[in-house]
Amino acid sequence: MNYPVKKIAIFASGSGSNAENIIRFFGQNPGISVDSVYCNVPGAFVLQRAGKYGIPSRVFNRRELQDPEGVLKQLRERGTDVIVLAGFLWLIPPGITEAFPGRIINIHPALLPSYGGKGMYGMNVHRAVVAAGEKESGITIHLVNGRYDEGDILFQARCPVTPEDTPENVADKVHALEYEHFPRIIEQTLKQL
Repeated sequence: MNYPVKKIAIFASGSGSNAENIIRFFGQNPGISVDSVYCNVPGAFVLQRAGKYGIPSRVFNRRELQDPEGVLKQLRERGTDVIVLAGFLWLIPPGITEAFPGRIINIHPALLPSYGGKGMYGMNVHRAVVAAGEKESGITIHLVNGRYDEGDILFQARCPVTPEDTPENVADKVHALEYEHFPRIIEQTLKQL
C-alpha cells in the first residue's frame, strides 16, 4: 500500500547549512520530501542551496507571513505536512501555528529554557553561554507555539564548554550536534503524524 509522501517546508533566514543538511538527508527518502524553502531575506544563501537541489523557494515579507492569503495559503496549496524552522528568526504568527498544531519544528542552539527568547539566536546565544561560564551547551529541538522558544521539547543533546572555549568554538560544537540530530528528529516526528 502506498502512502502519500509527507512534505516539509523549510523556513530559513540565512546561509541555510541546516536546511541543506535536511534536504540531503531526505533526498533518498521515498516517504518524506523537502517540498519548499521559504525565506524572509532576499539574497540569503539558503535560496542558492535550495536551487542547487531543485527545491522551489519563495522570498516573503512580514505582511505576507501575517496575511492568511499569503504564505499560509501557499503552504496549504502545496499540501505541506510539517514546517521546519532552520535558522528562521521571525516569530511564527498565530494563523500559521493554529493551522499547523504540533507540526512546526524549530531548533535552538542552546539547552532551553536557558538562553532562549527574543534576540537569542546564533552567536548571541554562544556569546552569552561563554560569558556566563557555563560548563555545557547544546541543542534543543522543539515544537513551535506562539512564543519564542517555549514549545514542547522533542529532543536535547549536550556538548561540553571548557574555560578555553570561545563563542566560535561553542558554535562549532553546537553545529555538529545540529547536523547529527535535527534531520533524524524531524523524521521521527513525521512518522508519528
